[in-house]
Amino acid sequence: MEEQHKERGRQREEEQAVSFSTESSFEGNDAEKQMTPPPDSSSISASIMTDDDDDDEDEDEDEEEPEEEEGIPLRPGRRQRYYNRERKDGSGGYTEEEENRVIMKFDRKLVMFVAGLYLLGFLDRSNIGNARIAGMDDDLQTSPPNDSLYEWSLTAFYIAYISFEWMSLLWRVVPAHIYVSALVFSWGLAASLQAVAINYPMLIFLRVLLGIGEAGFTGVPFYLSFFFKREELAFRTAIFISAAPLATSFASSLAWVILKISEKISPGIAAWRLLFLFEGFPSVLVAGLAWNIIPDSPEKAGYLSRREKKVAKLRLEGERKEDSGRKGIKYGFLVFLDPIAWMNGLILFLTNMAYSSLPVFLPTILRSMGHDSITSQALAAPPYLASFFLVLATANVSDSMKARGPLLIFHALSSAAGYTVLALSDSALLRLDPGSWVRYLAVYPAAIGFFNVVVLTITWNINNQRGETRQGAGFALMQVIGQLGPLIGTRLYPDRDGPYYINGMRVCAVAMAVVAVLALVMRWYMKRENRKMDMEDEEENGDVEGEEGDALVGTKKERRGERVKFRYML
Repeated sequence: MEEQHKERGRQREEEQAVSFSTESSFEGNDAEKQMTPPPDSSSISASIMTDDDDDDEDEDEDEEEPEEEEGIPLRPGRRQRYYNRERKDGSGGYTEEEENRVIMKFDRKLVMFVAGLYLLGFLDRSNIGNARIAGMDDDLQTSPPNDSLYEWSLTAFYIAYISFEWMSLLWRVVPAHIYVSALVFSWGLAASLQAVAINYPMLIFLRVLLGIGEAGFTGVPFYLSFFFKREELAFRTAIFISAAPLATSFASSLAWVILKISEKISPGIAAWRLLFLFEGFPSVLVAGLAWNIIPDSPEKAGYLSRREKKVAKLRLEGERKEDSGRKGIKYGFLVFLDPIAWMNGLILFLTNMAYSSLPVFLPTILRSMGHDSITSQALAAPPYLASFFLVLATANVSDSMKARGPLLIFHALSSAAGYTVLALSDSALLRLDPGSWVRYLAVYPAAIGFFNVVVLTITWNINNQRGETRQGAGFALMQVIGQLGPLIGTRLYPDRDGPYYINGMRVCAVAMAVVAVLALVMRWYMKRENRKMDMEDEEENGDVEGEEGDALVGTKKERRGERVKFRYML
């Protein structure tokens, strides 16, 4: 009996100890914490501490609740207390350091990899311009010559590209690692087989297959929105899209190297065939890597720890709440009533006239300036290399400003200015020689401008649709409208218009000027809509006071798991 009495007394002491530790150890936190009683009296004694024993308390908790898996520090560099991140409302929390670590891993492992894939894809679609001046047109041309066959080989790619644009919606249906691997393998195989084309009809057929393979990959910016916040998306999309100018400059440089090699080492094999093979086959090899590297969602990224996967999910919950209750085909179709979605599509349509035409025609334009084939290949690279660096810089500034419109308007006008100089080269106003360096320098603002406009337009479109359902539908609509532009762009520079190609330059100059006007109108419209929403529903984004408010990332509403009010990004 005496032993039973002692046992009941010990149990009462343990219950009192747990109650006391719950009240004292977590004092100052506004959310309720869960706590499981330790199995023995020694660990109970360790948990009953005052603030004077903080150091010992930290050591005990470090052993039982590692930061990586079980808890989070409230104040890095000061007393390291841990609390259970699972609250009754299910919101949780995370530190800025944890969030930055997750973002850096996604940047290194995911964004850089998909940018590399896009580089290979854009290389495979645009190297036909380099192949043409390397002798392809002479080998595949009919008798009598038909100048429209080369234009049809360009147009065929975009007809397939547009027809299969709906594949960008499959990013939410097919697991990403399977989808990306299949796409990259298909376009790599088609690009490589161009090396064995014996005539233009065969080349045109292979270009159709290439267009189908690359059509689905246009959804990558939408895919990246699964991993990054709205204000983080422009820079990541820029890294992805900037692979296009980098690929174009790389194609020109590689073409120059291959031409040099073919002259000395393999004169029996046409240089353009080696060009298609060397630039196409790497995609086939990389497709296998995509299977293991591409994650289907933030929670399935193999390179994140268990804690980092939870942080990756928690940091996006506030934005995903906006899509709550707004799913399904019916809600997605509402995008057709959205004037912003249509204006974005029209901006991309006009920009794509330049975006699709200059990379494939610039080597030909440079040769018409009086340069030989090898020199033309070399001179085609610098404008796109400059575009690569300025696209990244612009996107970084855009994310910092949390604005797209002002920079888009600036680059559209600078591109229009470059094309205007090229369009007026043969006029009484300028009277420039075909090989004038002024004409060559005008290519720089033209190319830099439209590459930046493409990046900002795609990001602006994703930013300004409510939730993932509307984002996917809006992105598909923009791509379908926008990819009609290349059908015109690929026919802007017929040989008969050389050496100045006035008509093509004039069309692109007007198109980029209209882009600036549309962006200005769209920004005004969104600003007006934001004012209306502010009047209807005042946001409550006050910071949380106390230790938790200082250490945790996000507003009070985000940490509670509530919906973050949508506003258009200007």
